[in-house]
This record gives sequence, structure tokens and C-alpha cells, in this order.
Amino acid sequence: MARASASQDVFHAIADGNRRVLIDLMEPGPRAVGELVVASGLSYSATSQHLAVLRRAGLVSSRASGRRRLYRLQPAALREVHDWSGRYREFWRSRLNDLGELLGEQS
Repeated sequence: MARASASQDVFHAIADGNRRVLIDLMEPGPRAVGELVVASGLSYSATSQHLAVLRRAGLVSSRASGRRRLYRLQPAALREVHDWSGRYREFWRSRLNDLGELLGEQS
């Protein structure tokens, strides 16, 4: 499977902690840029730049609402991350089960 360019890559977009904070802030519903600035503690400029990366990756959409711009999380874009990381759930479950058995044998 071909990977998207870095500016459109979901993995690149969520690699930054500030962008993950913005994603979390939008999880309950759409948020205006000003609300995101206050809630995240980032500057308006930094917030706008992070939102642009998230928008290019397809993680958020935006629409005008009067004089405000509202940003909405597009969680379907996270499916690629979910599917990729899900492969490792069974790996870790198996490892932890093996560890539990080993510790049980030593008791």
C-alpha cells in the first residue's frame, strides 16, 4: 500500500502531541478556532498551523459559521491507525499471557 506524502499522512499528523490535544478537544463536537486556542494553550498561529496539517490529513473538516470557523473531527481518517495498531494488540496480549504463565510457574 502506497503511503501518502508526509503532509497528508495521518501518522505524521498524529505524531505531534499538540495535534493530538486538538483532536481530543474536537472529539465531543465541533469547536471554533478561538475555543481551541484557549483550551489548548497554544497561540492562534500555532493552532491554525496544526489545524492545517490535520485538515490535509483528512482528520478534520472546517466550515464557516458567521464570523467563526468551526472544526470537526473526521474520525474515519483514524481507521488506518486503528487497523495498523490493532495488529499489535494480540502480540502484547500473547506476551503478557506468556509472562503470567512464567510467573505462575515460579510461585
